[in-house]
Amino acid sequence: MKKIVLLLFISIFYQSAFAQKDGYWDKDRATTKEVIVSARDRIVVKTDDFPVGTTELIYRITLLDDNQQLAGSLVSVLKSIPDPTGISQGSAGAVFLLSKISGDDKCRYAVFPSDELASDYQKTGNMNKACLSQETPVSRDAKRLSIDKSICLQANAGNLWFGLESTNWMMKQKIVLEVVPWVDAKLSRGWALENRKIIINQCKTSALASKMVNSDDFCICLEEKIQKQYKFQEFQRLLPMERTKAYKDFGNSCINESGVSKGVYDDLRAQASNFAKKGDYANAIAQYARIVNEGKATALDYNAIGLSYILTKQYGKAIKFLKEGEELDGAELLLKLNLAHAYLLNDEYRSAKNIYKEYKSQNVTSSLSWVQKAKQDFIIFRKAGLSSADFDRVLKMMER
Repeated sequence: MKKIVLLLFISIFYQSAFAQKDGYWDKDRATTKEVIVSARDRIVVKTDDFPVGTTELIYRITLLDDNQQLAGSLVSVLKSIPDPTGISQGSAGAVFLLSKISGDDKCRYAVFPSDELASDYQKTGNMNKACLSQETPVSRDAKRLSIDKSICLQANAGNLWFGLESTNWMMKQKIVLEVVPWVDAKLSRGWALENRKIIINQCKTSALASKMVNSDDFCICLEEKIQKQYKFQEFQRLLPMERTKAYKDFGNSCINESGVSKGVYDDLRAQASNFAKKGDYANAIAQYARIVNEGKATALDYNAIGLSYILTKQYGKAIKFLKEGEELDGAELLLKLNLAHAYLLNDEYRSAKNIYKEYKSQNVTSSLSWVQKAKQDFIIFRKAGLSSADFDRVLKMMER
């Protein structure tokens, strides 16, 4: 029985621990103000500045007689509540430990997201523009506000203005206002949604990202690295040249990471292939050249750039790249066939003949023979304005 109780205790403990939000009650930047409100008067109390990353807060309003004192500050009460969800899960009663003696004084109050609205309230008593109002007089009150559910924090996360109205027609009132912000640990670095979008949008317009078919993974990688290294405010304070260097360094790091790198070069291959299909071989060559120059080319990349050079009558360059590809994969017959084509069109019949003859009985793919592919290529070459008196001669030689 003891073991069962112990296991249940451990289970509850761990569920509670892992359910906690990643953040903290910021006691150092909590607002605690004791104000005197004259009979039938209204005042406005501005909170201290909320820290960056404030997503929730709890406030407590307490009316005290002249000699009364709070039993415990709101900060001290919240030490026993690990995260804001605890306020609505049974711990809420703790925040109502207001004073040693409960007085009879009461007040109305309203909360405003701006100084302008609060000042208007102080003059007119109109609560219509408040983001939260308590029109029924109370002697004590406490509430939790969250950025997800309260327009008070949605409208302005920097400060709030509390309008307090005395309902005592004869005597002044002593009111204690306490406000404690909950700071999201991740957002405290300043990387709110809009700020992350700034980095993503700047990345999307960069020279490297603009050459990618899909730059999402690359830009997210870049954004995450900047977030890890800098707080948003720190990054914004960098000189333009320092920010440019950060983009470049983190961008190179993302390119070198396997997942992002593969996506980048796959995008370049896709762009090159699309250019080639449209007959824009100059741009196709440019994309493949980037892959080659960065040391990421495969034998098929060399084969593709070689073919593009053939179709633009740059036979010497075609031979150069096709031979480099051959060193990567000497068994790739598509590459060898294009090398033979380049020799043939470059009037090097003997070199071409040796290759054509050596592989004429093999298949270049599982379903396409060497000879069939050569015939198809010669048709393409003729349509592209590339002709050789040796095309038919080669075909006859291979068909013997």
